[in-house]
Amino acid sequence: MKTVKTITLEEHFLTEGYVRATAEYSVRTGMQFPEMQAKLLDLGAGRIAAMDEGGVDLQVMSLVAFGLEGLSAADGTAVAREVNDELAAAVKAHPDRLAGFATLALKDVGAAMKELERCVKELGFLGVMVNGTVEERFFDDVRFLPFFEAAAALDVPVYLHPAPPPEPVREAYYTGLPGELGRLLSIAGWGWHSETALHTLRLIVSGLFDKVPGLQLIIGHMGEGLPFALARSSGVLSGQAKLKQTVAEYFKTNVHMTTSGYFTLPPLRCALEVVGIERMMYSVDYPFSANTKGKDYLEKVAGVLSVEEMEIFVGGNAAKVLKITS
Repeated sequence: MKTVKTITLEEHFLTEGYVRATAEYSVRTGMQFPEMQAKLLDLGAGRIAAMDEGGVDLQVMSLVAFGLEGLSAADGTAVAREVNDELAAAVKAHPDRLAGFATLALKDVGAAMKELERCVKELGFLGVMVNGTVEERFFDDVRFLPFFEAAAALDVPVYLHPAPPPEPVREAYYTGLPGELGRLLSIAGWGWHSETALHTLRLIVSGLFDKVPGLQLIIGHMGEGLPFALARSSGVLSGQAKLKQTVAEYFKTNVHMTTSGYFTLPPLRCALEVVGIERMMYSVDYPFSANTKGKDYLEKVAGVLSVEEMEIFVGGNAAKVLKITS
């Protein structure tokens, strides 16, 4: 008998207002997702039906927020607030099935911190998702330290999600290939994962988790390749970084991983061996991946994990990280 909720926490949505506000930038970067738009815009019955089909009890939703980078600081702040209000309304309508991560426009860090506090204290959101770089700066830049301090003070996790590469990176690494191959290579084909892995290591070696020891970071896609490379990366970086512990040890104290978009066993086995079941959480990456695909995957995982480990994996760890009590 199922005793723990199945919780997924890299599951995406859009709003009509956000789509209109960011249309120009989304067209330019190829991040429109027309084939997925109907599912992304559905924050109610259709989404919940897909959850039921895939055995998902609670879905933590986050905006596909790449377009905020194309807005001014003021416009981005206004759009983010509207998005958060719309998400809050959807959660209020289905409180037992839906939850939210805050959307923030981090070009104005001060305004973003105020919005994060509103989202957590007034709207009841469980954390915040941030995407890629902001004005081509990684989040180890000193300007973002107050944001991370605010998240830690509010006791909510930060989910670090990929975004399209900055233009100089796209030009250098992903041009000159036929058709759509360069763009696909720059996102889910490789670039998203390698850049988010790099971003995570930058946060660690910059000393962020020594400065803000209570901060909890979540990364998706089975750890963005980091479990496979962690021993070597930690060995090379730890001696020079002047940290309180090795790079690898922060994956036991400050970093959590979800399975979003990954549905084969070898990456899971690697992650389990390197970081342990206590740092792993199930997620789907809906609607870019189907909840039913995740359900089929869990049947395979059940052959690898014990019953107790499965409960930790499908919902126990998420409930702990997100402070979900019922």
